[in-house]
Amino acid sequence: MIGRRTLLRGAGGLAALAALPSLAACGTGTSRTPSGSAKGGGKTVVVRDSGGSYGAALQKAIYTPFTQETGISVKVLNLDDAPLLAQIKQGRPQCDLINNAMMSHLKYVKQDALETLDPDRVKSLKSAKIPDNQITEHAIGNSFYGQCIAYRTDAFDGKKPESWADFWDTKAFQGGRAMVSPDGDLPELEFALLADGVPMDKLYPLDVDRAFKVLTRLRADIKKFWDSGPLPGVLLSRQEVSMSTVWDGRIADLQKQGVPVARQLNGMRRQFQGYAIAKGAANVDGAYQLMDFSLRPEIQANLAKAFPSNPSSPVAYAKLTEDQRNALAGAPKYYDKGFDTDMDWWLKNEAAVTKRWLEWARG
Repeated sequence: MIGRRTLLRGAGGLAALAALPSLAACGTGTSRTPSGSAKGGGKTVVVRDSGGSYGAALQKAIYTPFTQETGISVKVLNLDDAPLLAQIKQGRPQCDLINNAMMSHLKYVKQDALETLDPDRVKSLKSAKIPDNQITEHAIGNSFYGQCIAYRTDAFDGKKPESWADFWDTKAFQGGRAMVSPDGDLPELEFALLADGVPMDKLYPLDVDRAFKVLTRLRADIKKFWDSGPLPGVLLSRQEVSMSTVWDGRIADLQKQGVPVARQLNGMRRQFQGYAIAKGAANVDGAYQLMDFSLRPEIQANLAKAFPSNPSSPVAYAKLTEDQRNALAGAPKYYDKGFDTDMDWWLKNEAAVTKRWLEWARG
């Protein structure tokens, strides 16, 4: 998934943006018709998205069928937040539709970098029954990823960790641990508090002092702080750790590779991904059309078949087989096991928490 920690971090991110030189129109090399919604006609919509297996799944499940239905070509642009924001500030965004973390979209809003959305132009909102908490004035959620526990099934004599308290219990569940660094995702303060007995519905506002005290209890057993999605799997495969925090979508790939791992979704932290339209986009009509198409329940279900992405549409899960549905962390049977990240809290506190985390990690 793209841009997870290319999010601007408070004043430091803004300073980095201000320091960027004036950018020439970088990107796709694609000549686009600025607007219009008629079928065909050589039009192209440019979407900021990612590559890799996720990008291939998006191409298969969304972009190719969209072009077949509308005649509008889709061009994918891989670009980090800072240069994209600089382009928008200069009035020359090289993408129309932005697929990014909802928290990142909130940061874009503070930079006046997104168009205000017209919900009436996204007809699939009603049929998909997108939850209200995934709809803002500037962005609409299309999926979420969950951060949870991954563990080796051969490490604990048949015992299975059931909670974050078990993750912290290195006597009953021996072996090293791995947790995320701020370069990989938000610091995992919530997991420390859950391990210390705080109920999920009482997490926010986070008790930062308490969380760091709990983290310190585990510090000697944390063998690695991971900064990219594949790394927890590497550490588990090499038996360098017996448990790690992980993005839930990575578990299926490991299992297919024959690694004896499983996930525990109790206390899973959900973060949402969504669509927004770049301020000054050349093809606003095309961006709306692609957004509308992508949010259809059947299209979200098709994406979930191609990649372990958790649809924002509850209707999409009904279009999957039981096995397909239950492989996803967003399945109805699992949903109540997790909690939504409080983005407003993190927007206000991310910079300070990250600074403190870096000092803590250095010991």
